Amino acid sequence: MTKNTHSIIFGYALWIFGFTGSHRFYYGKTVSGIIYFFTLGLLGIGWVIDFFLIPGMDKDADLIFADGPIDYNLAWLFLVFLGVFGVHRFYMGKWFTGLLYLASVGLFGLGYLYDLCTLNQQISMINTQSRISI
Repeated sequence: MTKNTHSIIFGYALWIFGFTGSHRFYYGKTVSGIIYFFTLGLLGIGWVIDFFLIPGMDKDADLIFADGPIDYNLAWLFLVFLGVFGVHRFYMGKWFTGLLYLASVGLFGLGYLYDLCTLNQQISMINTQSRISI
């Protein structure tokens, strides 16, 4: 049975804002996400090309990241829209850092950027640990 950790529909929804690299961060492509962020999606050219690459990125993410009780799509939704308030951290059970984010506007934005780069790995680690502890 194939696991489905990431949603292609959510990936395309983030692609609409792809000039910020959000869809690339979502699929675990951190380096290219950073490049897209600073070059506005490679001046829009890479953004257009990614429309056709998203199905492959979705399949790769499904293979790489561990499924489990923490839903990637919900965590990313919380991060993208409410990340500076730490809502995604509360969802993952990281109450202390969630409170820090809430009090400091995502640790002054730097924590938010850190989570853009590492959220998939954080979720995957939590999901793997929950499977081991069962």
